[in-house]
Amino acid sequence: MIWNVLHRRAAWGLFLAILPAALLALVAVAAPDTQGVLRFDFETGDLQGWEVVEGAFERPVCDREFFHNEPTVPYSKQGRYLLSTLARNDPYPDDRMVGVIESPVFVLEGPTITFMVGGGERDETYVALCTDDGREVRHARGPDHERMQPVEWHVPELVGKRAFLRVVDRSTGGWGHITCDDFRMRGRLDAEATRTRNDRRRSERFAAAAGSLRAAVHDLVATFGDRYARGSAYLRRLDELQAAATARPDALTELETLRREALLDNPLLTQQPIAFVVRPQYRPDHHSTETLFQVGELNTASFEGGSALKLIDFSRGGEVRTLLELPEGIVRDPEVSFDGSRMLVSMRRSRDDDYHIYEVTLEAPPRVRQLTFGQELADIDPMYLPDGSIVFSSTRDPKLCQCNRHIQANLFRMDADGSNIRQIGRNTLFEGHPSLMPDGRIVYYRWEYVDKHFGPAFGLWTANPDGTNHAVYYHNNAWSPGAILDPRAVPGTRYVVATFGSCHDRPWGAIAIVDAARGLEGHLPLVHTWPADLPAYLTNRKDYGEGLSEHRSAYQIDSLVRLQPKYEDPYPLSAKYILCSRMVSGERMGLFLLDVFGNEILLHVEGPGCYDPIPVAPRPVPPRIPDRVRHAETEGTLYLTDVYRGEGMERVKRGAIKYLRVVEAPPKRFWSNGSWGIDATQAPAMNWNCTSNKRILGDVPVAPDGSAYFRVPADRFVFFQALDADKMMVQTMRSGTMVRPGEKLGCVGCHEGRTTTVPSGRRPSTVTRPPSALTPWYGPERDFSYAAEVQPVFDRHCVGCHDYGKAAGRALVLAGDPGLVFNASYSALRSKSGARWTPHRPGAPRKLVKAVDDGPAEILPAYAWGSHRSRLVDVIRGEHHGVQLDRESVERIVTWIDMNAPYYGSYSTPYPDHPFGRSPLDGAQLGRLSQLVGKPLGDVASEFEGSQISFARPAMSPALSGLAERDPAAFAEALQIIEAGRRRLAETPREDMPGWKLTASDARRQSKADRQGEEERAVLRRLAERERAAGSR
Repeated sequence: MIWNVLHRRAAWGLFLAILPAALLALVAVAAPDTQGVLRFDFETGDLQGWEVVEGAFERPVCDREFFHNEPTVPYSKQGRYLLSTLARNDPYPDDRMVGVIESPVFVLEGPTITFMVGGGERDETYVALCTDDGREVRHARGPDHERMQPVEWHVPELVGKRAFLRVVDRSTGGWGHITCDDFRMRGRLDAEATRTRNDRRRSERFAAAAGSLRAAVHDLVATFGDRYARGSAYLRRLDELQAAATARPDALTELETLRREALLDNPLLTQQPIAFVVRPQYRPDHHSTETLFQVGELNTASFEGGSALKLIDFSRGGEVRTLLELPEGIVRDPEVSFDGSRMLVSMRRSRDDDYHIYEVTLEAPPRVRQLTFGQELADIDPMYLPDGSIVFSSTRDPKLCQCNRHIQANLFRMDADGSNIRQIGRNTLFEGHPSLMPDGRIVYYRWEYVDKHFGPAFGLWTANPDGTNHAVYYHNNAWSPGAILDPRAVPGTRYVVATFGSCHDRPWGAIAIVDAARGLEGHLPLVHTWPADLPAYLTNRKDYGEGLSEHRSAYQIDSLVRLQPKYEDPYPLSAKYILCSRMVSGERMGLFLLDVFGNEILLHVEGPGCYDPIPVAPRPVPPRIPDRVRHAETEGTLYLTDVYRGEGMERVKRGAIKYLRVVEAPPKRFWSNGSWGIDATQAPAMNWNCTSNKRILGDVPVAPDGSAYFRVPADRFVFFQALDADKMMVQTMRSGTMVRPGEKLGCVGCHEGRTTTVPSGRRPSTVTRPPSALTPWYGPERDFSYAAEVQPVFDRHCVGCHDYGKAAGRALVLAGDPGLVFNASYSALRSKSGARWTPHRPGAPRKLVKAVDDGPAEILPAYAWGSHRSRLVDVIRGEHHGVQLDRESVERIVTWIDMNAPYYGSYSTPYPDHPFGRSPLDGAQLGRLSQLVGKPLGDVASEFEGSQISFARPAMSPALSGLAERDPAAFAEALQIIEAGRRRLAETPREDMPGWKLTASDARRQSKADRQGEEERAVLRRLAERERAAGSR
C-alpha cells in the first residue's frame, strides 16, 4: 500500500507521512496502446501513476469481486481491479476515508473520454476533468449505488491541450465514496508536465511548511528565551535544509522530522505531563450532544466501551503512564484541580452502568473516589470552582429534546464531597462542558430553542457559579455553525476557544478562537481558526421562499459535516498554541498541537483514538464570585429599563407597549415512536410546525417610560412578550432565561446589544416602587391547550356556519372534531396558512394565521408575525356576518396566535406507537383505510388538505366524501375502522380531550422527575438553613 497523507491545505504544512519522489518512479504508469488510446484500467494492481494528493485511502486500488450491500452481486467493473475510496484491507467498507486522487497529465488527441463511475451522488463525491491549471471543467457522480454507470464526456475544446483527472471524496456519510474504472481516451501522457506539476506542488508545500515552522520557532525563541535553548540551532538546520531542498528528494521528510523535533520542544508542552483519554469515537446519533447513550433511553445500545485515562510526558520523550483502565467502560471529560494534584472525570464502567463523577489523584497508584451516584442518569463534564465545590452537567432533571427523543442535560453544582447536588441551569435542552473564565464566571455551551428552528440554536453562554445571570456570549442568532462546543478561556486574554461543528454530527468540526468583544455573531469575532478557511463554511443565508416547500436555509446547520479533517476537545496552552484531538485516518483521532503559524503536529496516537488533552499542572485560581441565591425564597425579580431599546424595535412607537407577558417553556418529559414533522421531528405531534409547548404565567404592566419591574417564579425557563393595549403581541423573545431564588436580574431593553448600558442619569420609574406581581391569564397557570382554550370560542360563535356539510364549512371548518393528529379547526386554520414563516411582502395577501413556527435564526423585527399579521384576527375583531366576539373570546384567539399557535399542552400520549404518536388508529388500520378511500392517510402530506378523519362524527370524515356512492362496501368497511378509532378514544382519551391522563410509562417518567424535584427541594432547605445560620453569626 502506498500511504500518502498530505494535507489539503498546503499552507498548513501538515505531513503525517511523506511519499518520496524516488518511490513514485517505481509505480506503474499507463501508456497509450498501438491505436493511440490512453487507458487507466488499474489492471496492474496499482495507481498507474495516479497520486493521492490529499487525505488518505487504505486500499485505493482494490479487487473486490462483489458488492458490499448485495454480496451476491458482482461489481460492474472492467477486469479485476477498480479505483475505490471505500475499500479497506479487511472485507469491511469505510465511508469515513476522505481525500483526492489525481491522474498524470495527458494531452488529449481526441474529443471523447469514457469511463465508469459508481458510489455517491453528492456534491463532495465526484470525478472531474481538469485543465492543466487545475480548473474543473467536467464532473461525474455516482448513482448512490455500487453499480458503476458508463460516462462519456465530449470535450473537443480540449483536443491538443493538457488535462488530468481528479477523483474527489470529501464525504463521510452514507454513500460518501466514489468508485471508478476503465478511463479511455485518445491521447498521450505528458511526463514532463506531470513531473513539473508534482514538483511545483511539493515545492509549494515545502515553502509553506518551512515558513510556518520558521515563524513558530522565532516566536518560541522570543517568548521563552533560554527555556527554548535549541531555538537557534533549529533555525540553522532549517536554513540548511531550505538551501538544499531542490536537490534533495527527501526534503519534505527531513522538514517534517525537524518540525516535529522543534515543536515538541515547546516549553508549554514539556513543562508538565498531559492527561488524555483513549477511547473509540462516539457512535453517530441524532445530534452533536448525543454521546451519553444512557441506560433506559432509546440509544443505550450505541454505547461502546474500551477506554483508559493516561498521562504523556514530552520532557521524557513521550513516556506514557496509565492511570485508569476500563476494558468495558468509558472515562471522559478530565479536569485538573487548581493545585495540579488530582482530576475530576466522568466514568462509566460498562454499558449497564451510567456516567458518574469521580475524583482521581495523580499519585502512583492513583486513588479513585466516586462523588455522584444514581441509576438511569448521566453526570458528565465536571469542573472545580474556586471554593472547592464542583459544577457538572447532568440528566438528573430528565428532559428530552423537542425535535426528537433524546435525553438532555443541565448544569448542576455540588459540594466538594458530592453532597448538596442542586440544579443551576433550567434550559429545556442541553447545557454542557462548563469551564471557568478568568473573572470567575462559567462559560458553557447551550442548545436551546423557543419558537426557533432547532439547528441554529447553539451558542456559548456565561453564568455565575450559583446559576445567576445566564447570558449569551457568542452565536445565538445565525444559521451556521450548527453547534458550538467545549469552550475554554484562553490564558492571558479575553478570548475563548471552542469547537465549531454541525447539528447532525459528532461533537467535532473546526476550532476557533473567539473574541466576543468584537460581536455576538459572524466572522468578525473569530481571531484565528483551524482550518484557516473556516469562515467560508459559516454561511448565514436567509432564503425562506414562499414557506410552502422544502426549507431553503436549514441545510446550513450541517455545513461543517463535509469538513476534513475534523478537530475536537481544544485546550489552549496560550493564545498561539492549542492542544486538541484531530483526525489521523478515518475517524481515528490523535493528540495534536496547533499553532497560529500554520503548524499542526501529531503528538501521540494509540488504540482506537485519543481525546481530551489537558495539562497536569497548577494554574491560577480565578476570583470567587459570592453566591447571590437565597434558597429560602421562591421568586426572583426582574427589571427592564426600556422595552423600546433593542434590535427590531425601531418601528414601535413609544407608549404602544402596555404589558409584558411571562411565558414558561416547559420541559419535554415523554416521547413516542410515532411522529409528525414538517421541519422537525415531533415525537409525538405537538403543533403544526413548532416543537414546544407553552404555559402562561401571567402579565405585568409596562410604565410609560418603557420600564417594568416584577416578580418571577424562580428556576423556571421563561420568556417574555411585549403586548399592546389590546394584549396583542408586538415583539417576543425566541430564547429563554431563568431567575434564581432571590436573584435580581435586569436587562436594558428588548433584544438589546450585550454591550448596551443604561443612559447616564436615566432611572426607570418602576424601580421606585415594589415589584409587580403577575396577573394570571384567565385562571391559574396551566399548559396551553388549543382544545381547552380556543376551541370553545369557535364552538360558541362560529361552528353554526363553519362546519362540515354547510356552505361556510366548504371554505373553512372550525368544528372541534378530533382527527388523526389535531382537531378539524386547527388543521384547517394551519393548513391554509403555509408550512412556515416567511417575511411579509408588500401587496401579498395576509396569512390566515401568521405564526413564526420553528422560525429563522435571526432576531425578527417587531410585528413580524403574530396577531397583528394574521387575517383571522382582522375578522374576529370586526363584525362577521352579524357575529361579534366578546373581549375574552378575542383575547383567547389572539393569545393563541401570539403563543405561536400551539395545539397540545403535553407531550404525553396514550398512542405512542401509532402514526403521529396521536392517532387512535394504528398503522395497519390506517393502511387499510387508505386502500379503501383510494388516497394516502396517516402522513403529513395528507393533513395539508385539512383533517381527513372525524372521530366525533365518523360519517362526516372528509376522507369518505363520495365513497358511499362509488363503493358502498368500501364505505361501510372504512366507516367501521373510523368507528373503532372513535370507541378507542372514548375509552382512552388523548391530551386534547376531557378525561386524559398519563399512561403508566409516562407516569413512571414523571415520577422520576418528581423524585428529582423532591430531592432538590430537600437540598435547598438545607442550604437555606446554612444561610440562616451564617446570617445569625
